[in-house]
Amino acid sequence: MLNFATFGCYFLTFRLIFVLIIQLKAVKTQDTFNYQRIETAIHYIVNHFDAQPDLEEVAAQVHLSPYHFQKMFTDWAGVSPKKFLQYISLTNAKQLLTQKQTTLSQTAYEVGLSSPSRLHDLFINIEGMTPAEFKNGGKKLSINYSFTYSPFGEVLIASTSKGICHLAFIEEQSNGLQVLQKAFPQAHFQARQDTVQQNALRIFTQDWTTLEEIKLHLKGTPFQLKVWESLLKIPHGHLVTYGSIAKQIKQVKASRAVGTAVGKNPIAYLIPCHRVIQSSGHLGQYHWGSTRKKAIVGWEMAKYERG
Repeated sequence: MLNFATFGCYFLTFRLIFVLIIQLKAVKTQDTFNYQRIETAIHYIVNHFDAQPDLEEVAAQVHLSPYHFQKMFTDWAGVSPKKFLQYISLTNAKQLLTQKQTTLSQTAYEVGLSSPSRLHDLFINIEGMTPAEFKNGGKKLSINYSFTYSPFGEVLIASTSKGICHLAFIEEQSNGLQVLQKAFPQAHFQARQDTVQQNALRIFTQDWTTLEEIKLHLKGTPFQLKVWESLLKIPHGHLVTYGSIAKQIKQVKASRAVGTAVGKNPIAYLIPCHRVIQSSGHLGQYHWGSTRKKAIVGWEMAKYERG
């Protein structure tokens, strides 16, 4: 059974893999060996988390002195082994959730979401497609798309003249493109990264308070659009339940339908469906993989706790 205590581990695994990929052409044999050592250390911590292994114990697994292991781990992961264990603390995750069990509107008020520095203010324009566009599969729509890397793996991002219409984590470019084309079978596609995409992708690397407005061009039913809009109000570094979303949209008995709508979210990360969890406290499933969900949640909570 997966739990909160593992999400930070997977975040670091994804980050290490990402760093390895972008440096692959220039990497030396020693660099590859060092990466393998860190990956081994991460897997050891994942498998022995309950025993709280100390620095010496983990360092011994990769045949390094504690001093050299700490330096290598910090260089690769951007955080010390001790901090790494702190960020994946089950207690911290549960406390954060417990503090935010009020409705989303109350939560928004408490954390000052009326400020333009908050995430949901970046998304002030969710422009749903017309019924005609929805019915004809995007006929006459011109869609630009491009592939790029994020801290959580490769992504395919697509946009129309109105905004971002698709963002997905992918394993293979060809398969990812097929999914996009299936969603808009009548649209015209062009391999091109435009300024709309470039602005949206900055959310992975820039201070959110400095970002420009991000516009979304969504294809969905009225109920789905309402759920997705509600997701945008979840503060960075916080988690809510499916039941909370149902209350927010005034559909108290529609938790299951909310879950279905969340699962059909076409815009990964920008619409933060990864912040919705089960009422039991388990993170639950994720359209782009439960492991990736743990990575994203861990990354966001680490950034939130560091202020």
